[in-house]
Amino acid sequence: MIIDKDGNTTIVTQEKSSVVELVKKLSASYDSFKNNNIIVNLTTLDKVTLPEIVEFLQISNTHRKAKHSFVIVTNKANLDEMPDEIIVVPTTQEAYDIIEMEEMERDLGF
Repeated sequence: MIIDKDGNTTIVTQEKSSVVELVKKLSASYDSFKNNNIIVNLTTLDKVTLPEIVEFLQISNTHRKAKHSFVIVTNKANLDEMPDEIIVVPTTQEAYDIIEMEEMERDLGF
């Protein structure tokens, strides 16, 4: 797991371990970036399945309830299968765009 910061956004990039292990590591170190928007970059994986994405649901819901964005980036999953409760986009640029839009919505009180 590689963690980078870009302003108020934390980018977590998956290296080698499984998605389940990544979710465990994210949960364990959550306090260190709970006040930032989070992008989870899974583009290094060969394939990402729906059950793997669902592993992130609890941490995503917790983070979004705290009024921060949580976006997963992968171009190796069927985006049509993804649940509405979690945001999955194919590129990092789209993740930044989602965060920008959600910040504007929060600023406007939506």
